[in-house]
Amino acid sequence: MTAELMERADQVMAATYQRFPVAFEKGRGCKLWDTEGRSYTDFVAGIAVCNLGHAHPRISEVVSRQAETLLHVSNLYYTLPQVDLAAWLVENSFADRVFFGNSGAEANEAAIKLARRYFKDRGEENRFRIVTMERSFHGRTLATLSATGQKKVRKGFDPVLDGFDFVPFNDAKALQAQIGPGTCAVMLEPIQGEGGVRCPDEKYLQTVRKICDETGTLLIFDEIQTGMGRTGQLFAYKHFGMEPDIMTLAKALANGLPIGAMLARETIAAAFGPGSHASTFGGTPIVTAAALEVCKILVEDRVIENGKAAGSYFKEKLIELKDRYAIIEDVRGLGLLLAMKLKIDGAPIVKQCMQNGFLINCIQDRILRFIPPLIISEEEIDQLIECLDGIFTEAVSS
Repeated sequence: MTAELMERADQVMAATYQRFPVAFEKGRGCKLWDTEGRSYTDFVAGIAVCNLGHAHPRISEVVSRQAETLLHVSNLYYTLPQVDLAAWLVENSFADRVFFGNSGAEANEAAIKLARRYFKDRGEENRFRIVTMERSFHGRTLATLSATGQKKVRKGFDPVLDGFDFVPFNDAKALQAQIGPGTCAVMLEPIQGEGGVRCPDEKYLQTVRKICDETGTLLIFDEIQTGMGRTGQLFAYKHFGMEPDIMTLAKALANGLPIGAMLARETIAAAFGPGSHASTFGGTPIVTAAALEVCKILVEDRVIENGKAAGSYFKEKLIELKDRYAIIEDVRGLGLLLAMKLKIDGAPIVKQCMQNGFLINCIQDRILRFIPPLIISEEEIDQLIECLDGIFTEAVSS
């Protein structure tokens, strides 16, 4: 069945993904089953999307109930699920206003447009440049890949859009030097996910906030990967004793349904008046109903606390592996956004883990990324650690 499906896909689908030779059919909790009936423990979670795991019964119930009443009516009208979700996000963050789209890229596009529009409305026509970080990832639309600090993402799409300047992550002096009279915003991920799970140095983000305040520059946090409990707090900025002016969310917000959100302070959000920005499918009733239930479960069922505890346990176990194997260069991350940097290629290890029934992810060639559902158990973590232990033992002895 899998081989036939792969053959059909190769005939009709754009070849934009290097897919693994496996087709998944169902999931439950932290487990996935392929079309051959084999099970896998999922430490990828749809790339930090399924924070509640697969087929969560409460999400399934909400989606089914909403599908029976209202799927779509256009944003020319109000719907209760959308307003309720926006109110929840405002109540639980620094922000006053929310704009809904369909993806992280759409959320970041909205943030870029809002930052520019804000200064245009203030009469500062030439203030449109945005400073972003080297090795950042903000999306694959033309504007968001232009904002992404990875040449491999931009390759083949030149000329990219003007208006973006890049500085090294964790270098406050470089940031200070780059900001000029034409800078409208600084945009960064509190922890760089696709860039290698690179965490900020102590006080770095507070310094960035201070620089933005001193220069009148807006601060945009891309929390598409770090948000919704992934780091052990609802939003990653809450770890660092400061707040952004604009924040973007997506991925785990609806646990797998397509949604993006841009949150902003009142004075900044006011630059988006009627007709200035829109999204046909942004915040449809079925998606926002699911997302609101996700939010409630994360907080009320203490799923974030479980993820925080599991992340600490997992990181300790990864560090123990590092202490035993010289091929492991570093272990880093926060909560259940963790990474292991190797001195060897990571792709073969991903394949070996899959053969043993575990899904993990490799980024930047030599960095193994672990982003399981926040409901992951210590027992499931131990099973993966045992698998990795065996793989590393074989690697150093061969």
